Amino acid sequence: MKSKLYAGVATLALVSGGAMAQDLVIEPGTDGFNWESFEAFADAHDFSGEELTITGPWTGEDGRMVNNVMAYFAEATGATVEYSGSDSFEQDIVIAIQAGSAPNLAVFPQPGLAADMAARGALAPLGQDTADWMVENYAAGQSWVDLGSFAGEDGEEEMFGFFYKVDVKSLVWYSPDNFLDMGYEIPESMEELLDLSQMIVDDGGTPWCIGLGSGAATGWPATDWVEDIMLRLHEPELYDQWITNELPFNAPEVVEAIETFGTFVRSEGWAAGGPEASATTDFRDSPAGLFQFPPDCYMHKQASFIPTFFPDGSEYGVDYDFFYFPSFDEKDLGDPVMGAGTQFAITNDSDAARGLIEFFKTPIAHEVWMAQSGFLTPHTGVNLDTFSSDAFRAMNEILLDATTFRFDASDVMPGEIGAGAFWTGMVDFTTEGDAQAVADAIQARWDAMR
Repeated sequence: MKSKLYAGVATLALVSGGAMAQDLVIEPGTDGFNWESFEAFADAHDFSGEELTITGPWTGEDGRMVNNVMAYFAEATGATVEYSGSDSFEQDIVIAIQAGSAPNLAVFPQPGLAADMAARGALAPLGQDTADWMVENYAAGQSWVDLGSFAGEDGEEEMFGFFYKVDVKSLVWYSPDNFLDMGYEIPESMEELLDLSQMIVDDGGTPWCIGLGSGAATGWPATDWVEDIMLRLHEPELYDQWITNELPFNAPEVVEAIETFGTFVRSEGWAAGGPEASATTDFRDSPAGLFQFPPDCYMHKQASFIPTFFPDGSEYGVDYDFFYFPSFDEKDLGDPVMGAGTQFAITNDSDAARGLIEFFKTPIAHEVWMAQSGFLTPHTGVNLDTFSSDAFRAMNEILLDATTFRFDASDVMPGEIGAGAFWTGMVDFTTEGDAQAVADAIQARWDAMR
C-alpha cells in the first residue's frame, strides 16, 4: 500500500468520481505533518472499487479545498470519492433523502436540520466508540459530542454528527498600534474588558465600533453579543435550555445578558455614534473605525470572517490583531467559545462511509485543510505549525483552549425566533433600552408558535 500511496500522492492529480482534478497540497513526508497517522490509516483501510458520494454546502474555493482533503482519503484507501457542493444544500439533501437517493454522507452546517433527519431515521449512528474518541481528542470534547447527538427514530439519543471545520465568533479585533500608543493591555477577564472600555472613555476615546445593519437580517450581530455574554454569565446547561425555550426568553438570566450587552452599546461614550448609529451601521462597515487616524474606536467584536471587510492591504499582526472575548473571573465558568461548524453524517451507510469518519480522526485529515485556508479544528493532535497563516493559528489556539463550545443560539432556535424576533428585538433594545420589554415580546412570539 505504501508504494502505491506515495506514487499517487506525490503527483496528486486524482480525478474523484468525475470531479475536477485536484491540485497538490503538500508533498508526502513534508516536515511537520502527521504522515504516520496517514500511513497507519492507509495500512488499515482498503476500499478499492468502492464509490463514496458526499454532498454539502461547500462550493467554489471551499469546494476545491475539501476535494483536496478527499483526494488524500481516496489515495490512501483506493475508494473513488465524489463530493458535490450546493448553495441550496438544505433543500437538496431533504429531497434526496425523501427520494431514496441520498449520498453516503452529508455535511450539515446547522444542527437543527441534522436533528430533523435523525428523527426521521435518515442518519446512521456513529457509535459510542466515536463519541468516546471525540471526548478524548477534541478540546471541549463533550460539547462536540452533545452538539452531534440527537434523538433517533426510536427516540433514543445517539451521536450522529462528526464535527469537522469550525468557525469561532468569540473574538475582539483591535489595532496593535492604537493599543501601544495609549498603553492599553489585552484584557484577560470580562472585568478587565469592562474596565478598559471605561478607561478609553476617560481618556477621551471611544472603545467600541458596533454595527447591527445587515439588510433584511439587521440585528444578528447583537444576537452574537448576547449569546457570548449568556455563556459567560451562566452555566452552559442554561444556554441549552434557552435555545429550546425550556428557559423562557424573558427569564431573569436572559434579561441579564441583554442588559450586559446594553453596557457596551448604550453606556455613554462606549459605542461610536451612540446606540442609534450602532443600530443602523452596516456590520461590514463598522470595523472601519479601527483604521482611522485618530481611531473612531479601539475594539470591534465579530467572528473570524470579518477581516474580509477590512481595508485592502490590511496585514494581520501589523494593522490588526484579535483577542479572546474573555470570561468573568468571578463566575468561574471556564473559557467558553461560541461559534458554528459543519458536521459529517452518514445518510447512506457503507464501509467506505465509516472509513471516512475514521479518517477524520487522524491529524493529517485536518492538517491538509489547515495548510490551505479557512479551516479551524478542535482536534488536539494536530500540529499548529501546518496552518497557512499566523491568524488562523492564533484563532485555533483559542478554540483549543475552550472549556465549552456552543453553537450560535439564534441559528439553532426556530427561524421565527432566531432569524426574526431575536434580530428585531435586539435592534429595539439598542435604540430604546428596555431589556425586559424586548424579552417579553420575544417570548410572546415564541408562545404564539405553540
